[in-house]
Amino acid sequence: MAQIALNAQHIVPDSIQEEARIALSHYPDLENTPITFKFKKKIKKSTMQAQPLFWSLFKTRKKREYVVLISEKIKISGKEYLTKDVPKNIMIGWLGHELGHIMDYQDRSSLNLIWFGAKYTFSGSYLKEAERAADTYAVSHGMGSYIVDTKNFILDNAEIQEKYKARIRKFYLSPEEIMVMVDKRERSTESSE
Repeated sequence: MAQIALNAQHIVPDSIQEEARIALSHYPDLENTPITFKFKKKIKKSTMQAQPLFWSLFKTRKKREYVVLISEKIKISGKEYLTKDVPKNIMIGWLGHELGHIMDYQDRSSLNLIWFGAKYTFSGSYLKEAERAADTYAVSHGMGSYIVDTKNFILDNAEIQEKYKARIRKFYLSPEEIMVMVDKRERSTESSE
């Protein structure tokens, strides 16, 4: 699959170039952060996963590099669909959520990130905290409508397995919680004008 550089720091598969560009446009702080988006055959329990490249944990925070892994396929009721074929706004929302994780990671020391990874893997309450933080970063960066569309795509799709929906309900912000955050953000923006 062809990879294209959106800029010197961002490498993206050709098939999701526009979606990645839109998602990244909401995160100007990541403009100079090296991020590679790449498809992977399968990601356990997830559709996407953002993480620092291990060897870059030995660099300063500003020189850290990240990868956003994207499962090539989504399994819905026994059928497999190519992730690159999901609707554009849904892909933008998914990518925006993962970029929210990277924003969170940038504030952490390398040791803290290693500890974060262990707690994320083994603690349901920490997993919930991390996923909600990523959603919060996305909403605070103006991606609320994309995040709501992505959640609704998952939760309202009769063909998506209930097990996956239950995981989304348990660990992530609900569409209603996101809309409350969007309303607060819009009100604070209007009052500051």
